[in-house]
Amino acid sequence: MKVQLARKNNAVHFEASSESSTVKVNIDGSEAIGGEGKGVRPMELVLMALGSCSVFDLSTILKKQRQDVQDIHVEVAGDRREEIPNIFTKIHISFSLKGDIDVEKAQKAAELAVKKYCSVHDMLAAGGVDITYSIKIN
Repeated sequence: MKVQLARKNNAVHFEASSESSTVKVNIDGSEAIGGEGKGVRPMELVLMALGSCSVFDLSTILKKQRQDVQDIHVEVAGDRREEIPNIFTKIHISFSLKGDIDVEKAQKAAELAVKKYCSVHDMLAAGGVDITYSIKIN
């Protein structure tokens, strides 16, 4: 697996690409280091990676359980320490599901998705990040 970052301005705006897709991701830093709001910040990408990894697995498991999922929304919130490097100390993933879904099956699916199958979770947890999750069915 390999990604590339191409500089887009004289500050900290980069465009990322990968071998697996033609989609480009714009990445920019904070204003303090010259960022101009032209992309997501690197630590936001970490939260996006955790959320997407978890929800991909959750969706797959729920489908295998034959649950009627009409919609899924994910919110990922992280707390960072004050000292540099400002790494995450705690992250919480909130799953909101809509459809005809068995609560117990959804809870088991979320447990498996986050704690067993999500590679991003395992990397962050191995580094000492406290990762929790909750699931709500509408």
